This record gives sequence, C-alpha cells and structure tokens, in this order.
Amino acid sequence: MSVSVEKLEKSMAKLTIEVEAESFDKAIDKVYNKQKNKIQIPGFRKGKAPRHMIERMYGKEVFFEDAANEVINEEYPKAVEECGEDVVSNPDIEVSQIEAGKPFIFTATVALKPEVKLGKYKGVEVEKVDLDVTEDEINAEIDQERSRNARTIEVTDRNVEDGDIVTLDFEGFVDGVAFEGGKGTDYPLTIGSGSFIPGFEEQLVGFEIGKEGEVNVTFPEDYHSEDLAGKAATFKCTVKGIKTRELPELNDEFASDVSDFETVDEYKEDVKKKLTERKEAEAKAKREDEAVKAVIEDSEMELPEKMVETQQRQIVNDFAQRLQYQGMNMQQYMQYTGNTVEQLMEQVKPQAVERIQSRLVLEAVAAAEKFEIAEEEIKEELEKMAKQYNMEVEKVKEFMGDREIKTLKDDLLVQKAAKFLVENAKEVGAKKATRKAAAKKSDDAAEEKPKRTRKTAAKKDDDAAEEKPKRTRKTAAKKTEE
Repeated sequence: MSVSVEKLEKSMAKLTIEVEAESFDKAIDKVYNKQKNKIQIPGFRKGKAPRHMIERMYGKEVFFEDAANEVINEEYPKAVEECGEDVVSNPDIEVSQIEAGKPFIFTATVALKPEVKLGKYKGVEVEKVDLDVTEDEINAEIDQERSRNARTIEVTDRNVEDGDIVTLDFEGFVDGVAFEGGKGTDYPLTIGSGSFIPGFEEQLVGFEIGKEGEVNVTFPEDYHSEDLAGKAATFKCTVKGIKTRELPELNDEFASDVSDFETVDEYKEDVKKKLTERKEAEAKAKREDEAVKAVIEDSEMELPEKMVETQQRQIVNDFAQRLQYQGMNMQQYMQYTGNTVEQLMEQVKPQAVERIQSRLVLEAVAAAEKFEIAEEEIKEELEKMAKQYNMEVEKVKEFMGDREIKTLKDDLLVQKAAKFLVENAKEVGAKKATRKAAAKKSDDAAEEKPKRTRKTAAKKDDDAAEEKPKRTRKTAAKKTEE
C-alpha cells in the first residue's frame, strides 16, 4: 500500500491510497468464500461452484463492491497512520480505480487538525466565587434528605393543596371536541411538579375528592403536537384520591438513621462539610470553564466543517445511547418531539464547536508550556482505572494498546493545561466580571467572531479518524455516507 497527501483549503486534505492488485484479489477471494454457500450455479451443488464459474455467470465485478469494502476498512486506518497527518474527521471515500489485475485505488477526503494561534492565556480573569455555606443551605440540604425519607399518607378530610399527590381522571377538549391523547384514568400527579401544561396543576388546588371540575389552559406555541400548539383547551377533571408526604422530625433519631452520626449537631456539621466540598468542586469547574473560555476568546482558529460534523454525530450517538439506557430509542424520541435527526444535528452544533475549540486551545497551551506526561502519571491513572473497574492493573494494560495509551496521555496533557490556566488566572469581583461580559457582548454584536468553547472533557476528535468508512459502490465512486 502507498499513500499520498494533497492539502486542500480550510484544513482539508485528500489522501490517495493505492493497494496492490494481489491484496485486492485476496479480498475478492475472501468475499467469495464468505458468500459461496449462498450462490446456486446449475451443475454444481450449492456452495461448491468455483469462483471463476460464478464470475462467468454474474460478471467479473460480482464481488467487487464487498471486496472494496474489505480493502478500505483494512487499509484506510493504516494509511492515516502512515501519512502522519492529524486526521480529525470521518472520511469521504471515492473509488478511483477498481479492476481485476490492477491496483485498487481510492481517495479519502478528511479534515486535518487546524492551527491554533494562542492569544493571552496567563492571568486571564475569572469571577471570584463565594464558598461560604449558609445556614439556609444546610437546612435545605437536610430538608431534601427528610423528603427522601418521608412517608406517604392518605388524606380524606380536606381539598387538594399544593404538593399533594392526587389520583386523577381527566379528559381534554378543544372547541368542545375531545382530542387524541388527552384522556387519562387513575393518573398519579404531584401538584407543583410541572409535569402538565403550565397552569394546569395550579387550578387543581381546592378540588374536592370525587367532584368533577374544569381546568382551562392554553397549549404552548412550541408544543410537540402541531394540532394542539397554541390552542385553548378545557380539561374535565375528577380527583379520586389525595395523598400527602409527611416529613420525619429532625431529631437525633433521624440523624442516626440517615448518617453515621448520633446527634443533629454532628449531622449538621457533616452536611456543612460536604456542602463546602461541593462548592469548592463547583467553583473549580466554574473557574476552569471561564479561564478556558477567556483564552479561546483571545485565540484564533478556523474549524473544518467536516470536523464539526464528526463531533455532531458523536454527540447525537452518545445521546441515542443514553436514550437506550432510559428505555427509549431514537425513533420514539423523534416522534415525541417532532424533530428529525438533521434538526438534532443542527441543535447540537454549538455544543460540538465548543467541545472542539476547547480541546484545541488546551492542547495548544500544553504545547506552548512544553508539558509532558511522566510514566509515573500514566501508572497512577491506570491504577485509578483498575480501581474503578475492580480489575488488576495488568488486566487494564492488556486492554489498552498503543493508541489508547496515547489518547490517555493526550487527555492528561489537556487536564494539566486546564489546571495551569486556573492556577494562573486572576480572580475578580462579580461586578467587574459582569461589566467585562457586557462589554464583550457589545463588541461581538459589532463584529461577529467564531463561537468559542469552555468544556475540557471533550472526546478527542481524532478518534474519528480510526472509524471504518461505510460501504462503497462498485465503480460509481460514491461518497461514503457517515
């Protein structure tokens, strides 16, 4: 295999990859052996027809498409490694030459990691965060714990109040006509939860058990059902039962039940300690967020569109995976929201840009400061991973090849750069930070600049360079659709 690189505009490149004729013929033979059992040729038992007989009957190109996919999937990652370019997008594949007895040639158009011109990155201003924990915050945290340990009791001697859990029958009407999906029986609803249309739950306050009443609402203009969006509706409602949650008393017994402490005072002190730790962690993340954003605002970079598209797909794929964990697939989500995949891709574009630019500037800071990752740091990280997955360190190492170790090093460099920015940042009061943000907003309105980012946990985009391209057409040089 040989590969040549043609640099294009806007950090794009075209890789031309030539694979020896012998390798392509081996791929054809591999495809033949996979498929021969499915092919019936007169005069031969199923699966026993020789390759040349199948090619004679169906044409020499019968196995070309699948063989091309075999070769591309195998040779493209090698070509990326061999060319030495920092590829940060999925490839657009085109077949240039596909013919028996000749080298197989295809091209891959990809985005390359763009150059970053760093601006000021030492001494950037971040807002000072108040780390004091108030008595109200402590009480609010304890009240949440009391709420988690509350018991539910039936109420029969009063009408509905805010916070009650009601069992509800309802049916909705628009212009006097019942609409699809607007009816429910024995529906459990917590008043004040915001589960229903704005204004619905508030009107149930005061309802008497067993008596029908009406609730009048207007569907939001952006409601997922176009037939109902912006329309006034009347719901006939009957509260069939009321339950309320009774909070446990805050005393020493409660403290010992929900914590490792015997008294309320000790429990409160522990809550204060944990709140302080949480505030410190949040403040650290906020300072890092603001510091990285400030550096990006003062830096210059131009992102290839293919690079952004690859990150958009990664975000959408991650979202689809989270939906599966919640028992919903992407199709169901699209039906519920009325969105399309294309619309979702557009919605996540700003987030994709943020992730990419954040990663790029942090890598640039690490390079500018000549940061390195020692073997001891790698070892410590592997030990953390082993502990997290309850595995031996050696087992973790077995699962990680050179590429994974390199990714780990790159991630550690990014973390080191983010820490460096925070340590060298200058804390300012909230008012000054607000004035600066307002001034920046005014400047941006006069002269638009590329959107900037602040997230540091972005998945490294060059992982996409290792993804296998999708199927190619036989000789039509069709671009791969990722």
